[in-house]
Amino acid sequence: MRAIWKGAVSFGLVNVPVRLYSATENHDVQFRQVHAEDGGRIKYQRVCSLDGEKVAYSDIAKGYETEEGQMVVLTDADLAELPLSTSKEIAVDRFVPAEQISPLVLDKVYYLEPDKAAIKPYALLRSALEESGRVAVVTVAIRTRVTVAVLRVHEDTLALQTLLWPDEVREPDFAVLAEKSEVTDAEQAMAAMLVESLSGDFDPSAYEDEYEQAVKQLVEAKLAGGEIHEPEAEKEESAEVVDLLAALQASVDRAKKARGEAV
Repeated sequence: MRAIWKGAVSFGLVNVPVRLYSATENHDVQFRQVHAEDGGRIKYQRVCSLDGEKVAYSDIAKGYETEEGQMVVLTDADLAELPLSTSKEIAVDRFVPAEQISPLVLDKVYYLEPDKAAIKPYALLRSALEESGRVAVVTVAIRTRVTVAVLRVHEDTLALQTLLWPDEVREPDFAVLAEKSEVTDAEQAMAAMLVESLSGDFDPSAYEDEYEQAVKQLVEAKLAGGEIHEPEAEKEESAEVVDLLAALQASVDRAKKARGEAV
């Protein structure tokens, strides 16, 4: 694994230097849009929706669309004034009971690896969380965006899980649930029996992504049967190089322009 962030956990006067790693990886089946006749990848051009003209990479800006459909163009200078953080600190705000954190607000999860010289304070924080049954609510800047997260113990490792903001969680406002539905004692008892009959411990290895396995088997069968297209790699590579060079040149020109130099 490759660390995506390096900083320190601070609680009280204790600092624990750590490295941050993504704890999960996406194994969803990914398809590409291709030409059915020859398997060539479908490419898209950058075209303005108003005038239909192709747009150079250097002329593309960020736009924020309002709820009314209005578009506000934001320049690099505008974005540079936003309150972004470059702090490399995971600051513990408080320790709260784990059950107070709703599963609905949990987002991305990361592992924290301590520096060799920080194993003892790392273990101290880990044991403190385990014995207290609490999690640490922290703030951290990942890729310049400050977010709220929780520190919890996963096996022998400290895991950091970012939280969604309150306005990102929808309210389950379903009118049908407001209607009263009487459940009889017999129905309640039968439901309890069903729960008891299906009770057990959770074993993640008992579940498999059958769709992914089926897709892989289908692809392997087509490969074995010679059903494969060999697109012209040279053309695609050259197109990508041109786009990359154009992007690099646009970046250089923009940097020179910002410094007042001739482009």
